[in-house]
Amino acid sequence: MGRDVTGQRDRARLRRRSFLKAASASTAGAVAVTGCLGRGRSPDTVVMTADSGVAGIIHSDGDEPSVQQALWDAGLDEDIRLEIQTVVSDSASRMQTAQSALEAGRAPPDIHMMDSGWTVPFVLRNQTVNLTEELSDDVLERVNSNYLDAILETARHPQTGDLHALPFFPDLGFTLYREDLIEDAGYDTGNWPSEPPSWEEFSAAVRDARDQAGLDYGFTTQAAAYEGLSCCTFNEVMTSWGGAYFGGVDNLFTAGDRPITVDEERCIDAIRMMRSFIAGEEENTMDGYAQICPSAIVQWTEQQSLNPFAAGNAVSNRNWSYAIAETGGEDAFGENLGVTTRPYAVSQQEAEYDGTGGTVAALGGWNLAVSPFSERQEQALQVLEAFATEEVMLTVFELGGYLPPNLDLVAEASPDEVGPVARYGDVVQQASENAIPRPATDLWPEQSALIYQSVNAAYRGEQSPEVAMNDLAQELEQSEAEVETNGN
Repeated sequence: MGRDVTGQRDRARLRRRSFLKAASASTAGAVAVTGCLGRGRSPDTVVMTADSGVAGIIHSDGDEPSVQQALWDAGLDEDIRLEIQTVVSDSASRMQTAQSALEAGRAPPDIHMMDSGWTVPFVLRNQTVNLTEELSDDVLERVNSNYLDAILETARHPQTGDLHALPFFPDLGFTLYREDLIEDAGYDTGNWPSEPPSWEEFSAAVRDARDQAGLDYGFTTQAAAYEGLSCCTFNEVMTSWGGAYFGGVDNLFTAGDRPITVDEERCIDAIRMMRSFIAGEEENTMDGYAQICPSAIVQWTEQQSLNPFAAGNAVSNRNWSYAIAETGGEDAFGENLGVTTRPYAVSQQEAEYDGTGGTVAALGGWNLAVSPFSERQEQALQVLEAFATEEVMLTVFELGGYLPPNLDLVAEASPDEVGPVARYGDVVQQASENAIPRPATDLWPEQSALIYQSVNAAYRGEQSPEVAMNDLAQELEQSEAEVETNGN
């Protein structure tokens, strides 16, 4: 990489601790301003939106490593400087911020960092620059050949297939667990990284490990009424049961004429299992699934669910790659941290719909889209081309723990250089092979809210799983019918 890796590594670890807790990689990103963003900014200053986690690695003091330096080292014109317009981490709020700017034709920002779950609506509204027409053939070839297909699909025009955003980093859902505590409770976790356990085995192991170690919590996860529930945690649980929002994976990216399947038995069973985890032996639960989750998960997002696990008060946590970086270091759990994808209830062979059943990992992540209203499009496109180099992807991975869109780089990286995530390269690869995207159509922002409100109500016991899912199915049917009526 052409740099002092040893010194850089030590500095990067110090920097990582300072900002990782501020970053939520899959569902992360009111606006605070850094740098010179006003009318007097330099003609070669490119403004990009990002949350505080990403903002923390763009620039550095003195000769410390930074993404900006990596961009220059990768060939970006040294007159071009990237500045960050810092936005909140909440995905829905970030979408509204981007929408306000683009509907008003306002720039800066020149580059919008967009959640993979809502990039497509902006593409369909012609509010993004067509990168297939603007990026060099060499860069397009590398991106199309080497990037994770699932994240690329979230950045393409659904009708033309043209690329309208550059994946910045994908993210994948992981199940983190205290291997030492579960082994001490009498369970063999040797195959868990490559062959995740069933939900029944997992819940029994977590319960016994919690009780034997005298911990407050067994399994912590995200179940608040927010985007992360519909896009990711419930999507994973539902899929691992063989359930689906709209049938098979072929129906994920085209709204309108597709089946609504959330009211089928597999989805309802997934909620019953979660009710068992939360409430134990109460109404609308299932036999064979231990009570392992605190009731507070119905109010928790990423960091809230990670805190008890990172503090040593929980056996297991579902989270994103940044959580591996935070808890897998030698100053945390080290190699006592186990990582796998999701446990499962139904095998792929037993599942009715393509792409469901078996272990699964939700696909999260963020894309970079150039504003068509920017007066610095040429410079912004140069920034994106530099972001597409291996050197910059590895720097982002090293400094922030954000997975590179070319996941082959994870397997090639050393934990000494990029932190503990590299230790779990095989699990990352398995997660990418079993990634389940959200249905990222132009209807998703509306449908997501319907889903997370209904699922959260069922998790809390406010509605039975059957009633919640039947009501949700009717709402989704109405939403889909409006597309057909409007001819979209």
